[in-house]
Amino acid sequence: MASGNAPNGGTPDALVRELRASVRGEVAFDATARALTTMDASNYRRVPLGVVTPRDADDIAATLAACRAHGVPVVPRGGGTSIAGQATGTGVVLDLTRHLRSIVELDPASRTAVVQPGVVLDDLRAAAAPHGLTFGPDPSTHSRCTIGGMIGNNSCGSHSVAWGTTADNVHALTVARYGGDTLRLERGAEGPAGLRELVAGHLALLRTGFPGLPRRISGYALDALLPENGPDPARAFCGSEGTLGVVTEATLRLVEAPAARALAVLGYADESAAAEAAPGLLPFHPLTVEGMAADLVREPAGLPRGAAWLFAETGGATPAEARAHAERLVRAASAGAVDTAVVTDPAGQRALWRIREDAAGTATRTPGGSEAWPGWEDCAVPPARLGPYLRDFRALLAEHGLRGTPYGHFGDGCIHVRIDFDLLTGPGVARFRRFSEDLASLVVAHGGSLSGEHGDGQARAELLPRMYGDELVALFGRFKDLWDPDGGMNPGILTRPARLDENLRFEVLPKKPVDVEFGYPHDGGDFSAAVRRCVGVAKCRTEQTSGPSVMCPSFRATGEEAHSTRGRARLLHEMLAGEAGGVITDGWRSTEVRDALDLCLSCKGCRSDCPVGVDMATYKAEFLHHHYRGRLRPAAHYTMGWLPRWLRLASPFAVALNALARVRPLAALAGRVSGIAPERGIPVLARERFTRWLNRRWGKGTFILSGDRIAALWPDTFTEHLSPEVGRAAVRVLEATGRQVLPAGRGLCCGLTYVSTGQLTRARTVMRRTLERLGGMLGTPVIVLEPSCAATLRTDLPELLPDDPRAAELAASVRTLAEYLEEYAPDWEPPRLDRQVTGQTHCHQHAVLGDAADRRLRERAGLSGELTGGCCGLAGNFGFERGHWEVSVACAEDQLLPAVRQAPPGTEILADGFSCRTQLAQLGGVRARHLAEVLAEGLEAGAPPRAPRSSGAGAA
Repeated sequence: MASGNAPNGGTPDALVRELRASVRGEVAFDATARALTTMDASNYRRVPLGVVTPRDADDIAATLAACRAHGVPVVPRGGGTSIAGQATGTGVVLDLTRHLRSIVELDPASRTAVVQPGVVLDDLRAAAAPHGLTFGPDPSTHSRCTIGGMIGNNSCGSHSVAWGTTADNVHALTVARYGGDTLRLERGAEGPAGLRELVAGHLALLRTGFPGLPRRISGYALDALLPENGPDPARAFCGSEGTLGVVTEATLRLVEAPAARALAVLGYADESAAAEAAPGLLPFHPLTVEGMAADLVREPAGLPRGAAWLFAETGGATPAEARAHAERLVRAASAGAVDTAVVTDPAGQRALWRIREDAAGTATRTPGGSEAWPGWEDCAVPPARLGPYLRDFRALLAEHGLRGTPYGHFGDGCIHVRIDFDLLTGPGVARFRRFSEDLASLVVAHGGSLSGEHGDGQARAELLPRMYGDELVALFGRFKDLWDPDGGMNPGILTRPARLDENLRFEVLPKKPVDVEFGYPHDGGDFSAAVRRCVGVAKCRTEQTSGPSVMCPSFRATGEEAHSTRGRARLLHEMLAGEAGGVITDGWRSTEVRDALDLCLSCKGCRSDCPVGVDMATYKAEFLHHHYRGRLRPAAHYTMGWLPRWLRLASPFAVALNALARVRPLAALAGRVSGIAPERGIPVLARERFTRWLNRRWGKGTFILSGDRIAALWPDTFTEHLSPEVGRAAVRVLEATGRQVLPAGRGLCCGLTYVSTGQLTRARTVMRRTLERLGGMLGTPVIVLEPSCAATLRTDLPELLPDDPRAAELAASVRTLAEYLEEYAPDWEPPRLDRQVTGQTHCHQHAVLGDAADRRLRERAGLSGELTGGCCGLAGNFGFERGHWEVSVACAEDQLLPAVRQAPPGTEILADGFSCRTQLAQLGGVRARHLAEVLAEGLEAGAPPRAPRSSGAGAA
């Protein structure tokens, strides 16, 4: 089959016309749509002709009919998190995530749900939860994977020891075939013509050819068609990886969710010891038996002692019953364990599960920092064989000179591992092939399955004859042909597969590092390596967040892949590929990349929330620098980007300018000229700059420094010119600790606004001038009140000036107010305020600085309650720029504004960032305050005596 022109002379242009005439959903054959779907979460890359986003089952049928008529393949795609390459293809990609998201019916009495294929698993679970029900399979991508994708891969998850695989929980399917006709699949149904005869002619082979283990996902489940098993064509369809047809509707079985849960965590000396202990937990009927090793743990908080752990979740009707169940399990298993713990607190359980769920991303970097890749991500063996298998697996790794850290579903014998394959060079790819062949033989020798969860895709389908033999694999091909005689459904996957070392996504990337501005210290200075960090696990596509997470506000606002961290990384990948085979061929001048990055808020949330640490804010700044080099920039880059300069010039005329800004026609004209959104109010300039106030406070002259009694306060642009009240409050707090407050220097600027608008040459100039002006203050702890400025000094400064030791020295000296108080005034007691708070942790503080010290300070001051995560949506220049208003408001409405509206009267609204406070004032009509202001007010109200200042009179 041709992937472009049809045998009857049709062309892709004719196909596009037919699709647009017959499909109500979106039909996109442009470079952006194609680039976004070249990859899933695997090592593979195939470039599609275009993307269709159907609105309903009729759209799916129409697309399949048109594609068959034009001889163009079809690839169904859910969340795009497949790890074996089965969600990539060269024809038309069916994006089922945008519109087909309805839970058609949920019947608590029969414990069933009827859903469309694009329903996200967590949405189904949330709908079932009020009835005490859930959908049993729960892969770690539960917040973004779709039911259709789970059916295609026969997904499992951590609770499969209790509730089985997706196939175990599917009651019936409605499936559209290539060409558009539909079939209803359920136990006893016929399936496509010829299926019954195919099974009847090969009963002995089907009864003896499949290994008996809980996680046998490889190949087609033809044994589900045996007479004694139903036959059940719906079950046989599960795990077919889009090669047979497209699910348009699914009837699922739901299971009763325990009212209470407890988590038993058992520590072992190594993963082999944990693996050998896992089968012994199964008689206690746990909900999960998960295993992981210390190499995957960023922070061991809450884990008992050990180098590897088993997570065994138990359930019960009450918390006491769940805990008792967990304690029985621990007592029975403790003989072989180094240490144990039982966690009943829901927040503590969530924190531990987050460690396990993030392992898929964490594992992409070895402990030494080198890249690690999927490919042999999920082999499974009988649970009783897991310990010996792991020892043999480790030996095979060593034999090939490779490294990887196993983790996964130990209770089911299923192991996840990412391995440091060299997939960039010919010899490395050849070793990848040799290892793959040897590992396939090893898995089969232990009675296992090449895939235990994620499917075969392109990664393993070539090796299926080693597991099943040639006769059964040939039968797989005949089965596929009954469903899809034209071979149009996801060709190259499962049957007649592509080679496992073809279509690798790294082949098209530059062989040498490209010339860039940032240092990329965690990627060896290589921008391509930084972009390669995105492995596609798509945590950035999570639409509902809880707790402090930030990533990815623009995706949650738009629901569009192009405005997710993953989507932008894919576009950058194709841009780097360029003429070597990339979809985007105009490099740094790409309008497709520019438009996708335009709605990136540079919140830096991905830097911390992405399991692999993608830093899209930095990549955006890098791109904008090159994109606009030597060209006219948007007006906002000259106004908002040069904000520190304009504010310094405007400061003497603050009163007059504030008055003019209140004249609406003049403000509107200024907004149009400057590129500011017409909906935005212009912030008020301070009548007196912060440093001028501080100088007046001390008088003229020179300070006599007196050691650690001096506190250096960074006069950031926002505190200096727009909110000096924050600086004055911080001075009051610091003086209460016995410090004498000095400005860290004159005319200092961190370069934030230049970085965020991609004016990196100017940013370097500003940063170097700042380092020179600091002079003897370098190395002194510097308190920075504006989180975005502190984050810029901590990260952007040393990454833009990697060869200047002064940059690293200043970065190491930066402290938030809470960090400074905790480190340098540990005995100081803040005023006791005893009030409820809400508001927002600044996204840069969450991502770069951390807020642990702030939490402890709030607790000591009696400020109770949690601040929201997410991003306020103003994000420095972003929310002020024309064209960003709707997204800015949507981001604020995600978490921040609802939290403020729901707060009881008298609640203190906290927001340390100037942008957050401005957004709350302009959209919510409320005045938020910096923590320094609240503490200073408490000091005044409580009137404790201020600690004496250090000796010395004068000004900085």
